[in-house]
Amino acid sequence: MINPDLFPDFLPGTVWLAGAGPGDPSLLTLLAHHGLERADIVIYDALVDERILAMANSAATCEYAGKRGGQPSVKQADISDRLVALARDGKRVLRLKGGDPFVFGRGAQECEALLAAGVNFRIVPGITAGIGGLAYAGIPVTSRDTNAAVTFITGHTSGGDIPDSLDWESLSKGSPVLVIYMGSRHLARISERLMAAGRPSNEPVALISKATTPDQKTVTTTLRDCVAHLKEHDLQPPMLIVVGPTVAYGEKFNGRAI
Repeated sequence: MINPDLFPDFLPGTVWLAGAGPGDPSLLTLLAHHGLERADIVIYDALVDERILAMANSAATCEYAGKRGGQPSVKQADISDRLVALARDGKRVLRLKGGDPFVFGRGAQECEALLAAGVNFRIVPGITAGIGGLAYAGIPVTSRDTNAAVTFITGHTSGGDIPDSLDWESLSKGSPVLVIYMGSRHLARISERLMAAGRPSNEPVALISKATTPDQKTVTTTLRDCVAHLKEHDLQPPMLIVVGPTVAYGEKFNGRAI
């Protein structure tokens, strides 16, 4: 039994911005679970597992907010306005996001809106897919023998296009391991840019589809062949793309994982 005194009060008229983790409900943090038990209303994104929503208290209302890359979604400004309005109505509002709210999750934008409106909020970190999803595929983000740095990259901008502002040459030369979120739609362009910037065509790549869920699939390939293997295996988003030497650990570790 966990001592309830360990947790902060979820006060009426406040918003908690919480990460739901990468998918597996068992990876939810204790503080996020506490928020689900106390919330009056849960505003959740598309990638939040239904089994996590089932943990909310029976009196709570769960309200869908969309936010799926490349698909029609509720406008961010409307979500922020909704959070403010509910808090001003005296509700305990849990804003539940996939992964971590501060890793490609627009959590900062929502905090800015709450701050401007004078609404108190709490940030509840979650396990981001770029760490938890890799672990479930047996791939370490860092290894003492391979890399002392890792870079997280978003595979598309808010408009759905590839982030052209990135310095691909610097990324290619400066970071041994790249973890790309939501990049399946632009994988051909991403792989071309990395190879043009100097990454070898035979560099290991892992494509991780629906990480940490019962439908997870992992395909190990290379920069040269990753687009063909994406199509061949019919891998579906959400997807993580891992480029670099730590990919080689995947088959070795995942084969013995239970």
